Amino acid sequence: MYGWIWRQLPGPTAVKVLEATVLVLGVIALLMFVVFPWVEPKLPFNNVTTTP
Repeated sequence: MYGWIWRQLPGPTAVKVLEATVLVLGVIALLMFVVFPWVEPKLPFNNVTTTP
């Protein structure tokens, strides 16, 4: 999969490295600002109960 993505990126190696870095940072930003805040209320970690 990563090889396919690498082959699809246009330009010489230096440009491909820059484009791949931008893609990775974009995916991380999407996860941090959209996906994780949406999923967080659905996780059971807030429903912690302890019994003595």
